[in-house]
Amino acid sequence: MKKEKKLKKFPVHKTDEEAERFVDEADLSEYDFSGFKPVKFEFLKKSARMEIRLPEDQLIALKEIARQQGIPYTRLVRQFITQGMEALHPL
Repeated sequence: MKKEKKLKKFPVHKTDEEAERFVDEADLSEYDFSGFKPVKFEFLKKSARMEIRLPEDQLIALKEIARQQGIPYTRLVRQFITQGMEALHPL
């Protein structure tokens, strides 16, 4: 019977250079990725604006969710709109 290999925790790096060196040199298959979350980067420039009125408690809740996710609340609104549109009209 094969013994299960215990995965290592990722070290904390003080600089980007340290982190880049670690990724270049380490065997990442030895590390535990279970705490990682997928990240979406936004590269496209936003060219259109819209204004929307919400109940104040809804806006407060929205901002709290965004804070917990570590993103601006406007990005969270865009994500919700995108998810809703994809649910109604999948590509």
